[in-house]
Amino acid sequence: MKLERPIVITGFMGCGKSKIARALARRLDVPVVDLDDIITARQGRTPAQLITEDGEPAFRAIETNTLRETLKTIPAGVIALGGGAWIEVRNRKLIDQYGCLSIWLDVPFEVCWGRIETSAEDRPLGRTREQALKLYERRKPIYQLAAIHMQRMPDEDLGDFIARIEHKILATDERRSV
Repeated sequence: MKLERPIVITGFMGCGKSKIARALARRLDVPVVDLDDIITARQGRTPAQLITEDGEPAFRAIETNTLRETLKTIPAGVIALGGGAWIEVRNRKLIDQYGCLSIWLDVPFEVCWGRIETSAEDRPLGRTREQALKLYERRKPIYQLAAIHMQRMPDEDLGDFIARIEHKILATDERRSV
């Protein structure tokens, strides 16, 4: 399969966006970009540090600018968005403007929370279960706007899941070219 446009992976924190993006990019033999990693490299601070120190609005502006610059340089590849990037209307407009295919990784809250809770990574927008659950419930309807909806089955092998994503991409691109 030859990828003709960028693919963006979205979903809640802890859903596996970075891991899935890397595996999908390997399978498709295209570059992979983790938006949070680019932000960290350019800003010298993690998204969590930026949110904590400068506030979420300031971070979101940096995130949007980084997404814009990334989309200008990646004609075909897989981009793992941060958990809140897709929520911003201006980011979804950029993603549409660059003809990206969006994929939502729909993972149950309890799975995400289990990963958040055991991770050493700071999650300033989801430090407590209650805070994270409210955020999950608020964001879920917006994640549903993605072109492709992928639910990972319990105990599903990563390779099988990536193959299902590839099949959905092919089906979506076939419909698009008709």
